[in-house]
Amino acid sequence: MKFPRLALALLLAATALLTGCTSAQLIRVQPWERATLADYTMRADRDPLHVALAEHIYFSRESATGGRGVGGSGCGCN
Repeated sequence: MKFPRLALALLLAATALLTGCTSAQLIRVQPWERATLADYTMRADRDPLHVALAEHIYFSRESATGGRGVGGSGCGCN
């Protein structure tokens, strides 16, 4: 009697854990939404002062120098 209840509980738990709440259709950007996402206010680098401050804080914390996308580590060696 306990086995069917346990099996049902395990089946329900597995179903709840393995199913997602979104589908691939919801993740894609639709053509009419691209203009909104390409707006100037959506850019992370629209404020030059904020970018300069954020980079200063990042490079001070990481003990590294250089701009974005520069390879290497913070040890100073090339």
